[in-house]
Amino acid sequence: MPELPEVETTRRGVRPHVEGRRIERVVVRDGRLRWPVPRSLVRELAGATIRCVERRAKYLLFRTDRGTVIAHLGMSGSLRVVPAATPPRTHDHVDLVLDGGQLLRLRDPRRFGCLLFTRGDPLAHPLLKDLGPEPLSSEFDGGHLFRRARGRTAAVKSFLMDASTVVGVGNIYASESLWRAAIAPRRRAGRVTRLQCDALAAAVKKVLSEAIEVGGTTLRDFQKVDGEPGRFNPSLAVYDRTGRPCPRCGAPIRSARVGQRSAFFCSRCQK
Repeated sequence: MPELPEVETTRRGVRPHVEGRRIERVVVRDGRLRWPVPRSLVRELAGATIRCVERRAKYLLFRTDRGTVIAHLGMSGSLRVVPAATPPRTHDHVDLVLDGGQLLRLRDPRRFGCLLFTRGDPLAHPLLKDLGPEPLSSEFDGGHLFRRARGRTAAVKSFLMDASTVVGVGNIYASESLWRAAIAPRRRAGRVTRLQCDALAAAVKKVLSEAIEVGGTTLRDFQKVDGEPGRFNPSLAVYDRTGRPCPRCGAPIRSARVGQRSAFFCSRCQK
């Protein structure tokens, strides 16, 4: 699944090509996504101008002069800016045809993504209104984690992946951040100390920033908006490296199920 760095890479990739552009028409080939593409989308967006492209958690917000398109890439979705004459392929479900001869194309083989529209404040939308702080913002720090974790018996990895705690920290980057902070993923969140919370918040910020710089992680079929794969995979220390030596201490990396997801960690240096 595209995680926050991949979604942010997509935002940065499409933004220069679509901001200020007028949507001439919308082509919906198949609207059967996680939530059906609204029937009104074709009418609402025809003639609208895209003012800016923002990101909230793993959602992309295309703000227009008529309202906001809320997009999510799901498990395997992608957005591409291509010449308007480019023939659609299988799973190319929706096109926003722009003035200037290009279009924004949503491809989603597994159909777990979404393309919705709201005339109101998108941050008040049911999908967004209860989300936690952005991990790269000043609102997210060790103090925030420590306060939220008090009394929590859930594993710290599950706690970190809870979008009400902080948004956008998926399975890959949770494992990597916990390794950098030397915290075992199965440790109870309520037993993580304030100093460890400081280290964990700093690790999350650093891991995500590094991943964004190189375009995210290549897993399954995620690619950047220009079609090139992200380059963070070689930097992974523990994720999907079961049995390989820990880059810090040399002990073999282990894996376990934590909150119904795989966790990768070093049992020697993560406590």
